[in-house]
Amino acid sequence: MSTPASVASVRARLSVPTLRFRDGGGLLYSTLARLVASGAAVHRADLVERAGLARSTVTRHLDALIEAGVVVEGGGVPRGGRGRPPQLLALNPRAGLVAVADIGARDARLAIADLSQNPLATAHIAVDLAQGPEAVLGQIEESLRALHASTSDGDAPLCAVAVGLPGPVDHAAGAPVRPPIMPGWDGYPVGDVLAERFGCVVLVDNDVNLMALGEARSLPEEQLPLLFVKVSTGIGGGLVSADGELHRGADGAAGDIGHLPVTSAGAAEMVCRCGKAGCVEAVASAAVMVRTLNAGRAAGSSALRSTGDLVGLVAHGDPEALRVVRAGAERIGEVVALLLHVYNPARVVLGGALAGAGDELLAGVRSVVYRQALPLATRRLVLEPSTLGEHAGRVGGTVLAVEHVLSPDGVMDLMERRLDRSTQAAPAS
Repeated sequence: MSTPASVASVRARLSVPTLRFRDGGGLLYSTLARLVASGAAVHRADLVERAGLARSTVTRHLDALIEAGVVVEGGGVPRGGRGRPPQLLALNPRAGLVAVADIGARDARLAIADLSQNPLATAHIAVDLAQGPEAVLGQIEESLRALHASTSDGDAPLCAVAVGLPGPVDHAAGAPVRPPIMPGWDGYPVGDVLAERFGCVVLVDNDVNLMALGEARSLPEEQLPLLFVKVSTGIGGGLVSADGELHRGADGAAGDIGHLPVTSAGAAEMVCRCGKAGCVEAVASAAVMVRTLNAGRAAGSSALRSTGDLVGLVAHGDPEALRVVRAGAERIGEVVALLLHVYNPARVVLGGALAGAGDELLAGVRSVVYRQALPLATRRLVLEPSTLGEHAGRVGGTVLAVEHVLSPDGVMDLMERRLDRSTQAAPAS
């Protein structure tokens, strides 16, 4: 599946706090900064209208953001008619940067972005999770520092880092919880370790949650709630509510759909990496499909080594690869049909490495979903591949990090640090 070039620079929608009478301080600064950062307000009149506040209140708080160097103003906004054009508002790209590390089973996608979500530098590196957290996080740190230094704003500080991991994550603790494909990572304080190294907040989440958030915030709001299904080495899900927020559940286990049981013939005999039998991940993940194909190949034939090899066979119309992918799609469709009645999403998105296998996966899932789910759950359902493709995790991680930096507490801290730097840099009188 190809990804349009415009996806690489997509600016996703940021959530904006709801203001109430007497709200002030950090919440007001946060609201104004997020409206500017997401492009929802491009000049002062926009801010007054979108924030629903008195012009004097907006002016006072906006001027403080400009004085602190968080927001910049300049350049006229084109418009018809006479009169002076309003001045364009934007987040100061040098106010601070965010970093994203979207770590998968075999590789990691890294990015440095400014607070307006513009990607300044990206990289794609190989990782081996079996080496353990110290080695892998050391590699991630080194690569992110090199990316940061390579940007034109390399002297701008990192304000937040978002990390996606391919397994269950306790978001509040910033640590993975018994991740099946990450030996030695259980309970490791990824967030605390990287926060100490980078000197900023580190937000750790499941990788599919980042993909789901990126996808949801890049789509029209009427296409939410959203269920993102990642089909790759494993199978995972991410849930985004109608208001655009991630639904993690009480302990971060929401969306861990790879361990839902399927009822297909023979599924109960398949033991999953979690130790249970019959999980959809044990019968329909890309890793299982690759093993199935390798077991059936003639002696002397070269073995498939990765999901990419499987996708290549499907693209060339290999009959056995097509059969295996279609069988897996039916089992994934069973789980999606079940989830429609639990969550009732407006949109189901298929992503992950196997989503690049043409229409075979999508058609198979659709067939089962529309056959098994009731009409009320499917009459307006949109079931499509990811619009962001491989960029989904990067976009979601950027949104997560930027929203933290521009949160009420985060933006106050950013303003204070910017003013402190300005004072230190000012020449003595």
